[in-house]
Amino acid sequence: MTRGRLFASLTSLVFLVNLSRVIYAPLVEPLRAAFDADPGTVGTVVTLVWIGSALPRVPTGYLLTRVPRHHVVLGSGVVLTLAATFATTANSVPTLAVGALLMGLASGAYFVSANPLVSELYPDRVGRAMGLHGGASQVAAVVAAPIVTVALLVGTWRTIFAGIAVLAAAVTLVLFVVARRTTLPEASGADRDLLGAVRAQWRLVAAGVLVLGVTGFVWQGIFNFYVSYAVAMKGLTEAAGRNLLTVVFLAGLPGFLVSGRLVDRFPSVPYILGILVAFVGTVLVLTVVEGLALVAVTAVLGFVIHSLFPAIDTFLLGTLPDEHRGGAYAVYSGAMMLTQASGSSAVGQLVERGVPYDVVFGGFAVGLAVLVAGLGLLWAVGRFPGAERGRPASAG
Repeated sequence: MTRGRLFASLTSLVFLVNLSRVIYAPLVEPLRAAFDADPGTVGTVVTLVWIGSALPRVPTGYLLTRVPRHHVVLGSGVVLTLAATFATTANSVPTLAVGALLMGLASGAYFVSANPLVSELYPDRVGRAMGLHGGASQVAAVVAAPIVTVALLVGTWRTIFAGIAVLAAAVTLVLFVVARRTTLPEASGADRDLLGAVRAQWRLVAAGVLVLGVTGFVWQGIFNFYVSYAVAMKGLTEAAGRNLLTVVFLAGLPGFLVSGRLVDRFPSVPYILGILVAFVGTVLVLTVVEGLALVAVTAVLGFVIHSLFPAIDTFLLGTLPDEHRGGAYAVYSGAMMLTQASGSSAVGQLVERGVPYDVVFGGFAVGLAVLVAGLGLLWAVGRFPGAERGRPASAG
């Protein structure tokens, strides 16, 4: 079998892995009703998904110095199956929180092991491969809200987690068969020193954490509470809010695909900084528009933020050498996820204390703007790590 079939199997699993994380955003209001919980409590549950996604990343990076990447990918599929099964049986907020944490753990292990593997499957087309892989992940985000709507019509929120469990089991089995018959890239076995990789690449790791960790903190707070925001601040119904959330993620699909190609062609750092500037501006505009303008700005927001993900991954995975790629990327990934994970909880707590959503989102955007200005200054004076390469190097 070719690497193409392995890649196709990975895109199937990444769809389910990301669905297990983003499904909680359109479920915020149904879960609040089902468990009679306040916004802060549900926000904490959502945060646990992303904390769970962060926690295994550094340990997984060490594991990857001893175990082939595809073995860890398969393990993440097994964990996702078990975690979704557990979430289906949750009968209280604490048990629901445990299920969310476990589903997050599966996603964290997956992305740390699968992203380097994808970049090594196609070393001459890293951006394109990461864009397609991310696009498959984004499809899950697009269909998350419609899935919730349909599931609530024919069953309950438990129906969703049961479906994820069944599909995860099937896809993991297919991936196991395909991986056994595929010749894997030699670069996957080159990194065997996690601490050495971090010591050698700490500046690049720190830059990645600053870019995506802080931006992700803002994004987590926005998209996980977007439905509640649309209801409270824009006067929309809950169903209309879920439809707008679908617009956010639908616009993100071309964001992944287009950005994956562009980052292969243009200098990475100024391209990434341009995306950050656009994101800040769009969030600020979001807080003041209504009606059809709200739909348009929501679409732009989705396109812009999802353009960032393949861009930063391509920059890091393409810049890191083979002997450091797995370890350094794992540490970056874990630190980045921990930084952004509390965005939902922060928004939930602030809103519960009476701060309007528009003030929260606008304040987050201003804070991010200050960081972007600092990063831009570093690039202007030639101190941004990795910028001297212009474009990401081949990942092979």
